[in-house]
Amino acid sequence: MRIGRLATLLILSCVPGLAQSSSNRATIQQSLGFEDQSGPSLAGWYSSQPDTVFADDKAVHSGHWSVRLQRDAKSKGSVSAIRRTLPVDFKGQRIELRGYLKLENVSDSAGLWLRENADGQMLSLENMQSQQVKGTRDWAEYRIALPIDAAAQEIYFGVLSSGTGTLWADDLQLLVDGKPIAEAPAAPIPAGLPVDHEFDSGSGVVLTDLSSIQVSNLVTLGRVWGFLKYHHPAIAAGQRNWDDDLFRVLPKVLAARDREQANDVLLKWIDALGGVPACNPCVPGPAGDLDLKPEVAWIRDRGVLGAPLSQRLESIYANRTGKQFFVSLAAGAGNARFDHEPSYPTLKFPDSGYQLLALFRWWNIMQYWAPDRAVAGQDWNAVLAEFIPRMALAKDKDAYQLALFELIAKANDTHANLWSSLAVRPPTGECGLPVMLRFLDGKAVVYRPGSGEEALKSGDIVNAIGGVTVSPLVEKDARYFADSNEAARQRDLAEYLSRGACGPVSIEIIRGGKTQQVSTARVHYNPPFATHDLPGETFQLLSPDVAYVKLSSVKADNVSSYFERAKNTKGLIVDIRNYPSAFMPFVMGAYLASKATAFVSFTFPDLMNPGAFRFGSGPLIPPGLNHYKGKVVILVDETTQSQAEYTAMALRAMPNAVVMGSTTAGADGNVSTIPLPGGLSTMISGLGVFYPDHRPTQRVGIVPDVLVRPTVKGIAAGRDELVEAAVRLLEGSGEGGEGANRAAAR
Repeated sequence: MRIGRLATLLILSCVPGLAQSSSNRATIQQSLGFEDQSGPSLAGWYSSQPDTVFADDKAVHSGHWSVRLQRDAKSKGSVSAIRRTLPVDFKGQRIELRGYLKLENVSDSAGLWLRENADGQMLSLENMQSQQVKGTRDWAEYRIALPIDAAAQEIYFGVLSSGTGTLWADDLQLLVDGKPIAEAPAAPIPAGLPVDHEFDSGSGVVLTDLSSIQVSNLVTLGRVWGFLKYHHPAIAAGQRNWDDDLFRVLPKVLAARDREQANDVLLKWIDALGGVPACNPCVPGPAGDLDLKPEVAWIRDRGVLGAPLSQRLESIYANRTGKQFFVSLAAGAGNARFDHEPSYPTLKFPDSGYQLLALFRWWNIMQYWAPDRAVAGQDWNAVLAEFIPRMALAKDKDAYQLALFELIAKANDTHANLWSSLAVRPPTGECGLPVMLRFLDGKAVVYRPGSGEEALKSGDIVNAIGGVTVSPLVEKDARYFADSNEAARQRDLAEYLSRGACGPVSIEIIRGGKTQQVSTARVHYNPPFATHDLPGETFQLLSPDVAYVKLSSVKADNVSSYFERAKNTKGLIVDIRNYPSAFMPFVMGAYLASKATAFVSFTFPDLMNPGAFRFGSGPLIPPGLNHYKGKVVILVDETTQSQAEYTAMALRAMPNAVVMGSTTAGADGNVSTIPLPGGLSTMISGLGVFYPDHRPTQRVGIVPDVLVRPTVKGIAAGRDELVEAAVRLLEGSGEGGEGANRAAAR
């Protein structure tokens, strides 16, 4: 699924690994009345169908702001919703959500919703469906509650509206046993993890500079600390507060005058953990159909570690138990979950120790639990050395977050990014141009102007914004964008490119080959999720011979009617230049498959052998009772990501199917959340996603069979050149058009 833009997630889906374990209960409590809003773009909440969700300062129950979910017949999907998430790091018997709602002509249903999850699976749900709240109603308080399941790991809650009409919500309250969530008693420390309060107020490590030998010794410390975390029996069993142990050894490593003295510090540190008993039975090494093997050869490098330290690490590796306290596998999916990783939300900056902890935690997760670490194309040891001074010496929280953005971008994974801190990622600003921009041949082009924007037109090439030329701006800020490939990076840069101060701004454009200045304004603007599909109905007959369906608003219950209406056509265009509103590989694939068809294989982490990833077969798409006999053209581009890419893989495997468009975002696989010090969080693609013959998709994306890109001329004329090319192919009048050519993709 496309997690690259969290605001597009369907609120009621059950997705492993999405809990924001860094959520601060006190912060959430303060935001439930929406009084922290500053403009019509709703901040601080994840939204499904974000172009239907707004902060409202006109209709409120109290205070200055409410949230408005406004849907009409043209709204995408069937449900609009907002969501917050928090970990169950508190004790209690009953959780309750209260809130005031106001409705105007809601055709289906509206209400509060509350859900408990564990290991990515839903344990319980209450969404007021049984109360049938719809129509027109004035402000009134509503309440829902759930008993707190002892197994619950995350609480999801929010407001939703389905059908058409407008819903307002205000003055929400989240209560545990009748008291505000912030007052709920903290859950006990997980079993086996000792209570340790020595570093509650800070690590005590203060750095203003680092010598080359200190950086070198910290590289060794970071690698050894991570190795022990996942291999030493005492640490892997949760018998030590391992973050605090890092703070205890850090000053000694920093004080070491040379490599030998630092290695001796580490050796004594390890020996103080206690002896490692001989394994019986021993953990077998990784076997089977492997994609990645553990990269542990470095522990035998006696030139760097010295013989005593190297021998100790080798012994620990040989006698590992295979148990993991800090990692588990998500039920049903198999990607890594990073349990028991505190996010320290009240951390005061700067704190060099905690800032190094963030680097060491993330870097070691990449080494042992990231299926795509090899395709990231990095010299990971060099990355660690480069970022030690940048992270340790960051002077405030903003500098720390910017360093994290650059670090996380090294993963080359669009699922990554520092999702908790997008407001500080350059370019910054509360407002933006009310247009959808898109990069074509390195030029920023107005793809679609927003409602009411008159100065900028489709097809305008934007050269400069407020006197700042686009090209150097992009070059300067690209390093903060953690995207899998250049297609995704340019897509995301285009979305944020125009951010800046609110108010009037001069834009230099090229229109019709002529350079000119136009005046417009940056405004509080909630840009719609970037989709490039056709406006209008989900299913359309473009001609008697060609049917069209876009997945951004598809409904599983209507798929049979789509194929019934398309049964006499020569071909079907399936437009996945979007994020699907429903999971389509099997529902739609059943109408296209002539036999049980394989389309994907996965790689899964091996808990007993950290760093190893083993191939496993993916599901088959079985044929249904009804079979569509026409050709199928699947449209993709840089907006096609994650679940959309997975869907494209599935449909491409069907008979008479061809993929047309341009390279997709190259980020697939269930996501795994990584909490970071400072109440921050990031993610990685937690599963490796491959074709059945083990060809990779991460970073590569879905490479089209027929390469077609839009042109500035076509955009200016309001044409959809991909759809035009698909129609020509299906009607037998050619394979492409302007800007089209064959691509050797399979």
